[in-house]
Amino acid sequence: MLRDDTGAEVPVPDRVRRVVSLVPSLTETVAATDPGLLVGATDWCSHPAGLEVTRVRGTKNPDVELVRALRPDVVLANEEENRAPDLAALREAGLPVWVTVIRTVDQALASLRRLLTGACRLPVPSWLEEAERVWAALPEPERRRGAVIPVWRRPWMVVGRDTFAGDVLARLGVDNLYAGHAERYPRIGVGALVAARPDLVVLPDEPYRFTAEDGPESFPQIACALVSGRHLTWYGPSLVTAPQVLRAQLAQEVR
Repeated sequence: MLRDDTGAEVPVPDRVRRVVSLVPSLTETVAATDPGLLVGATDWCSHPAGLEVTRVRGTKNPDVELVRALRPDVVLANEEENRAPDLAALREAGLPVWVTVIRTVDQALASLRRLLTGACRLPVPSWLEEAERVWAALPEPERRRGAVIPVWRRPWMVVGRDTFAGDVLARLGVDNLYAGHAERYPRIGVGALVAARPDLVVLPDEPYRFTAEDGPESFPQIACALVSGRHLTWYGPSLVTAPQVLRAQLAQEVR
């Protein structure tokens, strides 16, 4: 019996033909490796473009009955993205549910390898091997900067402790000033964020879509960088180009 990232036993069949993914980055992971396996994905699964599968609502409110009707051999989920009651309902419906737990780049690479070879019964794809090579060969940053990383406003929320995004940025020389916070995504008022005196404010375009006109104005006289949320927070094929894309975006500061 195989075990997922939580240590739970998952009764994956010897041959997997039908997969439902409840996480956008895992949807892209499977689609980039063997797109014929996917039969269902969430409304938020935007990559690859033009993906034609049954949509099962969102990550936080999947249509359990519709997922069950798709007769998947395995359902892919994440302990942060998906709610425990929904995953329990899927298991009660008799479906194998594979849950990932990802807080660092190393965890992401290892988790994706287990998911593809175990939960999906696939060989290791070349893109994953390339991602492993890219991150292993990442050079030491020439400088380090302290940053705040908002992920929402009204109310303001930032990246806190033990997050994949925080680890990605740390490897690129950007240290999260709230990495020691008790919460993983604390609510911090913008006044306190400014008072923390960051060298940089990192503004991703998801889950909140920060833009040049919506975000930097709240941090006068502080350098801001608009970055791709997919490359900052998704774990999948985007890991191959994430260092290159994010380094370029972090260098293009706006005020």
